[in-house]
Amino acid sequence: MNQMNPEGYTTADGRKIGGVLMEMKNITLRFGGVAAITDISFDIREGEIRAIIGPNGAGKSSMLNVISGFYVPQEGEVWFKGYRRGPMKPYQVARLGIARTFQNIALFDGMSVLDNIMTGRLTMMKSGLLSQAIWWGKAQREETEHREKVEKIIDFLEIQDIRKTPVGRLPYGLKKRVELARALAAEPRLLLLDEPMAGMNVEEKEDMSRFILDVNDEFGTTIALIEHDMGVVMDLSDRVVVMDYGKKIGDGTPDEVRNNQDVIDAYLGVSHD
Repeated sequence: MNQMNPEGYTTADGRKIGGVLMEMKNITLRFGGVAAITDISFDIREGEIRAIIGPNGAGKSSMLNVISGFYVPQEGEVWFKGYRRGPMKPYQVARLGIARTFQNIALFDGMSVLDNIMTGRLTMMKSGLLSQAIWWGKAQREETEHREKVEKIIDFLEIQDIRKTPVGRLPYGLKKRVELARALAAEPRLLLLDEPMAGMNVEEKEDMSRFILDVNDEFGTTIALIEHDMGVVMDLSDRVVVMDYGKKIGDGTPDEVRNNQDVIDAYLGVSHD
């Protein structure tokens, strides 16, 4: 991988990539006697789009769960914003500035699009239970402020027309967009996307790719994603880490990974020159 200035760099298209936001140091994760991840290290830099790829069973989802705090590795360290992160509850991870979407959509089908997105701001609400229950004073002002933030996200993702529609009635592609909106509602510093293109047609993939780039560019949100569509990965990502059987076999720019023979042999399936 190319050596980079620890303070950051500027991409060819003029985007600013900062210093290290998160660092995974020698991560090993086991389930019983089975190692899902073995001694993997890599970092995620402020403002970049970082992809994690590999064949099925490579350990990508396990790694995303370590990054999100859902799994605690038996060995290694997770550092975020310059501090070593210990075991944390989901709400603590959210308050730290990490949000995610899921491979299997995790929305509330009976609730409207607007209400689903509002749930992304729950950890940011500070009014007490009593004032929330009677919707008075601080709680009323707070909900108005949160709703304004959510409405901006709805406009940004172009889902104004479905804002009052129950999520269960939506087609798959729009559900994925709503889930992205809910994650953005938490105003994350690091956004984790678990196969954001899975199950989408070509047009839906193009829309989602555009929104991911816009989120990164306009909000300055750092993004780490797992994705099987190599065209999407190579187009979107600043850097790519490649896993196979729980080990890291490649790490670098899309071009570096594309020409890495270990990656070709294990995953891309292109013959030797």
